Amino acid sequence: MNKSINRRNWIKSSLLGIGALTVGPAIAFNKKAELLHTYHPESTLKEYIPTYNYDETRIVARLSANENPYGPSPKVVQAITEAVSTGNRYGHQDAAALIKMIAEKEGVTPDHIMLGPGSSDLLEKTAFVSFGNGGNIVSADPAYMSIISTARSLGATWKPVPLTKDYAHDLDSMAEAVDAETKLVYVCNPNNPTGSITDPERLKLFCSSVSEKTPVFVDEAYLEFLDKPDTHTMVGLVAEGKDVIVARTFSKIHGMAGLRIGYIVAQPDRIKSITNKVRSTMGMCVTSLKGAIVSMQDQKFLEDCRKMNTECRDFVASEITALGYDIIPSVTSFLIFPIEMEGQAFMKAMYEEGVGIRVFNIDDKPWCRVSMGTMQEMEYFVDTFKKVTV
Repeated sequence: MNKSINRRNWIKSSLLGIGALTVGPAIAFNKKAELLHTYHPESTLKEYIPTYNYDETRIVARLSANENPYGPSPKVVQAITEAVSTGNRYGHQDAAALIKMIAEKEGVTPDHIMLGPGSSDLLEKTAFVSFGNGGNIVSADPAYMSIISTARSLGATWKPVPLTKDYAHDLDSMAEAVDAETKLVYVCNPNNPTGSITDPERLKLFCSSVSEKTPVFVDEAYLEFLDKPDTHTMVGLVAEGKDVIVARTFSKIHGMAGLRIGYIVAQPDRIKSITNKVRSTMGMCVTSLKGAIVSMQDQKFLEDCRKMNTECRDFVASEITALGYDIIPSVTSFLIFPIEMEGQAFMKAMYEEGVGIRVFNIDDKPWCRVSMGTMQEMEYFVDTFKKVTV
């Protein structure tokens, strides 16, 4: 496999996996799916919505959206259920309690924390306040596109830097790309959609140095799937006074994707620069806040999810590698690898067997990205993959 990633050809289109997922041919595959999620630099809008109907009750294995199949935890479900009766009240006190808990966990004071309905919301809010007057954003290519897409829609330019041959951020080239017009540097680590990670010591030196020139936003949505996440986080730089913004989410390992809650850790002045222009906790739901408070305390659930995710990831990697496919080593809740079958035909065949995945076009070659489900779901994925590709 060619590990030199070309910027313009890296991801021309991503095909929405689960949106059309059905068992059997009852719903015809819609060719418009190829237009659903476009990543190439010419795009300004990144949509992740189906353009056709589907019967979700017929889904067998939903492996397209990097969701946690085990969550939220039973304790969170109970807390949310009990919180429904307080839904007539605003959740400001719960937000303050959660902020205090997060601040203690991250080793900063509460004024370093901002909550939002998912980390993507906070990425976009940061873009809104950073790129109102243009400028440019520097990031790896490929990367999670939320903040980049928003910045470009506001008139900013994107300065993409291809990943290295081992799929790490090319930190030296990214530092060289920073100029007087750079309003923000974005680092997704672990990276999506590759699942790869960049050396933490080198990244700390990069963030420390570059943040003297412009803010560095480090998206750590998948960090907690690592065995030792504390050794890879950049949040310590915030405590040191660096102009670094670190994002976390409850959507992944906490299993709360549909409940929409996340946070950023940054310098108080940086937090104020955002909250002075957009609303913060007013957009938070009391049920999600109660659930997040309990989820942070349920460490056993998080540890169990991490262990089961690793077991499933290792199983799939072993099975697919044994078939001769070259998988990018992942530390996240998903795997990505090139396939030998035409992308649209592959996705259609997987859907018809009840398996939702994502298909990307990388260097004019189709790649499959599969999220980790339960072990039963991953066994079904492997069996279906063999059936479809043989």
